[in-house]
Formats: sequence, structure tokens, C-alpha cells
Amino acid sequence: MKSYFDERNEKNTIKIREMCSELPEFVTRFFLGMQLHTTPLTRLNYAYDLRIFFDYLSNIKYFGKVSVKEISMSDINKLTSTDIELFLDYLSGYEYDGKSYSCGEKAKSRKLSTLRSFFKYFFRKNELDSDVAAKVDMPKLHDQSIIRLDVDEIVRILDTAEDGLNLSEKQKQFNKITSKRDVAILTLFLGTGIRISELVGLDIKDIDFGSNAFTVTRKGGNKSTLYFSEEVATALKSYLAWRDNEVNSNTDIGIKMKDQSALFLSLQGKRMSVRSVELLVKKYAHIINPLKKITPHKLRSTFGTQLYRETQDIYMVADVLGHKDINTTKKHYAAISEDIRKQVATKIKLRDNDD
Repeated sequence: MKSYFDERNEKNTIKIREMCSELPEFVTRFFLGMQLHTTPLTRLNYAYDLRIFFDYLSNIKYFGKVSVKEISMSDINKLTSTDIELFLDYLSGYEYDGKSYSCGEKAKSRKLSTLRSFFKYFFRKNELDSDVAAKVDMPKLHDQSIIRLDVDEIVRILDTAEDGLNLSEKQKQFNKITSKRDVAILTLFLGTGIRISELVGLDIKDIDFGSNAFTVTRKGGNKSTLYFSEEVATALKSYLAWRDNEVNSNTDIGIKMKDQSALFLSLQGKRMSVRSVELLVKKYAHIINPLKKITPHKLRSTFGTQLYRETQDIYMVADVLGHKDINTTKKHYAAISEDIRKQVATKIKLRDNDD
């Protein structure tokens, strides 16, 4: 049986081929060159970015308003670093397929990274005279404070999912059915720092209660083993007991499992999607603090913050969170390091003031 990630990779590969059919021929060659060291999800994101770039090129006077398919490698060879900078400026507010969009600094940075990979590839293939994208500076990314749940908010979000307090009447009706599942999902996020893609991809066979561990598929497709506490184990066991004892036997609930392997199921009995988990977190988080935009990633940050405060080991945090670059971890938890240094300073006494 194919795993969630195998199916996702197949769908993304098909989507890439469909998008390439609308782009110049040489774009397909670029993706062929990328496939050995990138995932289908990464290449799909490249495809989205390149689609916007070629749509932009097809409409500028520089090319005389040609169709996207008509753009040639010789046209690309005419571009300068200034043209790339003009494209980044264009991204501040543009239209595509009848809809208006705008990109912030992070989105512009990602699109420039895509163009750098694109131009670098064809420059190394001697199909471009120069690598103009490499001459364009990355947009400055401003540091943003880490949004996370406080200790009391962690308790409240779990309590809300468990008892449905302060939910609307309609939400309470769903909560009566899904509370065990919802508590397990929130507990797993907050207790392990798992990514949302890793969570929705979990199968029952990935969980080992003997060692309180589970296997996840990380970004890039690598497998990793994570461990969880007894509190997480209790929430998972409670959910699985509900699933086994009630979902199939209680016709009033009306859930028929269509995906026996998936750990977390929707009310339709299918593997939960990323979007449905995002909405689940948003629903409970809005109840406890409507001013904080809490997402699954913010729950991951909450776990990372607690782990760092307890261990003060940035390398351990990076390893558990699955960060390939330690600088990513340092950047996110630099503010906490400052707090820890201040706390340490107050603990050092040079003289006993009681004398």
C-alpha cells in the first residue's frame, strides 16, 4: 500500500508535468535536472514561481507581448539583473489569472531563490552567457517575534478541546464527536514539535507505545524517530480507543473508516488534510486568545521554546525539530537566549548581603 507521502509525491509530479506543458520547453529540462536532489513538493513550488515569472515576461514590452510558450532561451539570455529586480518590484502588486496578488519580503525571497536555481542551472549548462539572478541581492528579511502559547494558554487550549467550553452550539455538536481526536492532535503538536505535514502523514503502524516513539517522514523524505511523553501517549491511546470502540460500532456517529491505515481521520473517515488540521487549530486557538494568530507551526514553536528553556541546548532543539541548519534554530530562539543570559546573571552573587 502506498504511503501518504508516496501519493503526495505522485500528485505533485503530475501537477508539475501539467504546468510544464504551459511553459517553454526548456523549463521541463530544468525540472529534469533538479529531480535527483529535490523533492516533488520543492519542484512544484519552483513551478508556481516560474509560472508567475514567465507570465510577467510575456507581458513586458521587452519581449513585445509574446505568449509564454513562445519565450525562447535566447530571450532569457537578453535579461539583465535589472530585469530581475523589476520583476521583484512587480511582485509587490500584480494580477494573475484574473486575481490580484501581492508578495511580502519572504515570498519575494523565495521567488528569487527559484530564479537563482533556474539561471544557475542553465548557466552551468552553457546555455546562458551569465548568471544574472546571482547578481541580485536577496530582500532583507526583518526579524519577527516568535508567536507561541504561554503556559496557561497551553492548558486552556487543551481543556477547550476536551470539554468544548466557550465553543458555539454548532461547534459543540462536532466537539462531542471529535474531542478525543482533537486533544490527541493538539497534544502531539505541543508535546513533540511535529510539523503539520508529518502529522497528517502518520499511520497507526508508525506509533510504538512500547517505547513511546513514532516514525515521521521529514522534509526531504528522510525518516526520523521521535519520542513522546506519557501525557502524549495517554492522549493518543484515548483517541485510538475511541476510534476502535466507537467509530465502527456506533451508527449514530455515522463515521465509516475509509482509510484504515491513517492515524487521524476526518468525520468522513478519510485521512485528515493539512487544511482541516489548520482549521482545527485555528478554532480552538481563537477561543483562548483571539489576538494571537496561532497555527500548527506556532504550536511547534511553543514546543521548541519550552524545550530550549528546559535544556538550554540549541543543538538538541535543532535535532528534535528536524532543522538541517542550526542557524535556523538560533535565529528563532535568539530572544530566549537573551532571557536565559539575564536569568543567569541574577543568580551570581559576589558577596553575601546578610553580613
